[in-house]
Amino acid sequence: QVPLVESGGGLVQAGDSLRVSCAASGGTLRGYAVAWFRQAPGKEREFVAAVSRNGGFTYYADSVKGRFTISGENAKNPVYLQMNDLKPEDTAVYSCAAGRGVITSSLRNQEAYPTWGQGSQVTVSS
Repeated sequence: QVPLVESGGGLVQAGDSLRVSCAASGGTLRGYAVAWFRQAPGKEREFVAAVSRNGGFTYYADSVKGRFTISGENAKNPVYLQMNDLKPEDTAVYSCAAGRGVITSSLRNQEAYPTWGQGSQVTVSS
C-alpha cells in the first residue's frame, strides 16, 4: 500500500467549484480502487465517491450525484474529485482512501480501504 497525499481544499462560496486531488507518494494508484469520504463537524464520516480498480465503474452518494466527478483514469496519478455547485452542507474534511483488494460491491464501505490520506478541509460559505 502506498501513502496518499491530498491537496486542493480551501474556502469557497456557495455555487463555486473546487478540485481536490489524491496522489500516491512515491508510487502509483494503478490497480487501486480509490474513494473519497468526508466528515463534517459532529457527524460521522460518509461516502462521497469511488472509482473501481480498473477505472470502469464510478459511484456517487446521492447528495453529490450530478455535482461531483471522480476521475476514472486511476492508472494515472493523482485521482481528482471535481466538485461543482458547492453547497454549505458540503463543508467537511475530505479524505481519500485506496486499496488493491477493494471489490466493486465494497466501494462505498470505508472499512474496505487500508490506506488513507491526511484529509483536506473544504469550507463552503453561504
